[in-house]
Amino acid sequence: MNMFRRSAFAAATIAAFTMISTAPASAAPGCGHASWYALTSKTASGERMNPAKLTAAHRSLPFGTKVKVTNKRNGKSVVVRINDRGPFIKGRIIDVSKAAAQNIGMVRSGTAQVCYQIIS
Repeated sequence: MNMFRRSAFAAATIAAFTMISTAPASAAPGCGHASWYALTSKTASGERMNPAKLTAAHRSLPFGTKVKVTNKRNGKSVVVRINDRGPFIKGRIIDVSKAAAQNIGMVRSGTAQVCYQIIS
């Protein structure tokens, strides 16, 4: 393999690996069942859970990802920051903080059908 082909192969391999490793784990928007939580324990990201902040738990999105969550019943939306892992209940796609749940009108019901999309 000549030097040009070897360096082109290496560059292509590095580029492919970089695209795979930096892409969000679930870049496509999603819809499904959501719940809310208001614990004060440490989150998976290491910060303390604050029910008054607009945060959420997702199984695979990178910490710090901003996600717009919309309640399908009433059309209300909120932007949350992923700082925890979960939900751990089958059939749920995201857990939002109590403050986020209040913003989209799902505190009383406890759960809601939502859609989310990644903002950044």
